[in-house]
Amino acid sequence: MTEIEQKLRMTRELSSAHHGKQITFYLPGMISYNGLKGAYPGISITGDHCALMCDHCQAKILVPMPAAMSPDVLFDTCRRFAGKGCLGVLISGGCDRKGLLPWPRFIPAIQKVKEQTGLYISIHCGLLDADTAMALKEAGVDQALLDVVGDDETYQSVCHVDFGISRIVSTLEALNRADLPMVPHVICGLYRGEMKSELKALEMIARFRIEQLVIVSLMAIRGTPFEGVRTPDAMEVAEMIIEARRLMPHVRMSLGCARRRGDEEMELLALEGGVNRMALPSDAVIQRAGELGLDVRYQRTCCSVGADFSHSCW
Repeated sequence: MTEIEQKLRMTRELSSAHHGKQITFYLPGMISYNGLKGAYPGISITGDHCALMCDHCQAKILVPMPAAMSPDVLFDTCRRFAGKGCLGVLISGGCDRKGLLPWPRFIPAIQKVKEQTGLYISIHCGLLDADTAMALKEAGVDQALLDVVGDDETYQSVCHVDFGISRIVSTLEALNRADLPMVPHVICGLYRGEMKSELKALEMIARFRIEQLVIVSLMAIRGTPFEGVRTPDAMEVAEMIIEARRLMPHVRMSLGCARRRGDEEMELLALEGGVNRMALPSDAVIQRAGELGLDVRYQRTCCSVGADFSHSCW
């Protein structure tokens, strides 16, 4: 057994000790997979507009989302999804130059959605102050998703902000004070495809109370400045999973949907490293989960969702 195989096995055993021998596979609402579609659609409260236009995204991920740029449209859109049997929604959008989304204008509509539909509500929150975090919690938001960057150079050069990661730390603090469950995401290779400060990001996150952690990997999205960059290989992502489990053994961990498609090696190494959740699994990783004797469940939501909507099949 190689050194990395030993580390992965030890990491998997540590995960099993805290979380049991199980894994849940997820199908997000924005993605079709083997003829299936998730029951957890994304909605953008800014349409396809983003002032920051980060190099790795350039608002491309907002384009497929239904636009709900007014509170009334947001409520009507969520009500329509609830009527179709959706389990919840991910409310997202682009940021202004300060890294903020227009949450205050939408908070009454979010509360109305929660009260009248009962949908599980995730938000891709961007930066928040303490008052906004508390207002979102009181409105019924179930969880906040936040990309965590580990150094100022990456944050400024890739995300085009003129401030540093102290604003991310302040947001994590605000979410904890509001007792709003948070799910940090760490993007491997965000610095033009290179691994740079991902471990620092994990160390930042480990200081806070989090619901779960999502590890993702840079996607070279067509039409962005990163279209042609080398994305992290499977072993680099596996090493971050090992470090994350070392720092946060008690936290449920996921390999998220934002990663290079068709990379079975990345999925298999993540499974060997004991992730508890994985979006968009290949047949190979499902088969391997069975060989490892894991209790396998399937859920048609984002892998961040804290509620258990899982079944024994899709």
